[in-house]
Amino acid sequence: MQELVLRHFVTNSGIGPNAVDGLLVCPAGMAGGQGADVFNHERINDALGIRPRFCETINVGGATYTVMLTRAATAIRAGLADAVLCVGAGKFPKVGAGGADLMARMISHPDFEYPYGSFIPALYALAATRHMAERGTPREALAAVAVTSREWALRHPDALMRPAGPLTIEQVLDSRPIASPFHLLDCSVPCEGGAAFLVMRGELARELTQQPAYLLGFGEHHDHGNISHASDFATMGAGVSARTAFAMAGLAPSDVDIAQLYDAFSINPILLLEETGLAEPGKGGHFYLNGAAAPDGVLPVNTYGGLLSFGHTGDASGMSMLIEGARQVMGQAGDRQVEADIALVHTYGGMMADHSTVLLGRTAR
Repeated sequence: MQELVLRHFVTNSGIGPNAVDGLLVCPAGMAGGQGADVFNHERINDALGIRPRFCETINVGGATYTVMLTRAATAIRAGLADAVLCVGAGKFPKVGAGGADLMARMISHPDFEYPYGSFIPALYALAATRHMAERGTPREALAAVAVTSREWALRHPDALMRPAGPLTIEQVLDSRPIASPFHLLDCSVPCEGGAAFLVMRGELARELTQQPAYLLGFGEHHDHGNISHASDFATMGAGVSARTAFAMAGLAPSDVDIAQLYDAFSINPILLLEETGLAEPGKGGHFYLNGAAAPDGVLPVNTYGGLLSFGHTGDASGMSMLIEGARQVMGQAGDRQVEADIALVHTYGGMMADHSTVLLGRTAR
């Protein structure tokens, strides 16, 4: 899969392997149950026929690709490389009891969670139930997240759920129960896929394209290892990483025109809107119910359909939202294009444990 991504990237970008002196890749096969290939960077080097100065296989779960971007930028600033290619591809294990058990073993605490029958939807349901109880988020708001994601997916030619057509709140609430409060359509859609992007200095990027996407600021925060160790189910570490990114960029939440927020389940964008400062505490659900995140809304969210309707690619799950954020500020988003100068992209790994926020802009600052 990664070699297919590389061939597609070289063909469509016009950038040859000789232009690359840095490489970051993910350990392919982990989410699919084949084991983590920690030497994947060596295999990609050989596939490309390159011998870079800066090269790593890194994994931070769903946060891997925004972290790749920030590691690449840091390496370039330090003089370790001039052009860093970031590559990711992956898939989920097969749907069913075996696949669910594989993912539960990977992400659950071996002593305090897994032995008691934990599985991923149930663990996320803890956060959803707590948020609903403490902040008054109605069940219909979670359904509105799925409905809005589908609206955006209908505008993306590659969205997995585009052929299924539009959704209604009633359809989400009537879909099969999974783990209260989640129904089937509150859950992301497992699939396989991948993408690649190139990071370089602005002056070099402008030689390749008239409109690059500029990295304006970034931040990270690494919280609990397992959700049973979380201090508060209603809030996680996104606020810390977002504040760091805003401070670096000299921006505020009110400057953001568009947001791409990790949405493994329908509760996630609600939590992340509030934590990143894009919505007031307790108002994230109403943000969706009022249509603010939808096409023609005041702050479009997950404009490609998100993991809920575009597809959730396991090892490469955070790549799609970073690519979409870049495409939006580059003016390359086609039918879903929004007038966006500033895009916030927030991803996380594990059970909402490893948080990474990046701010992308149409112009350098």
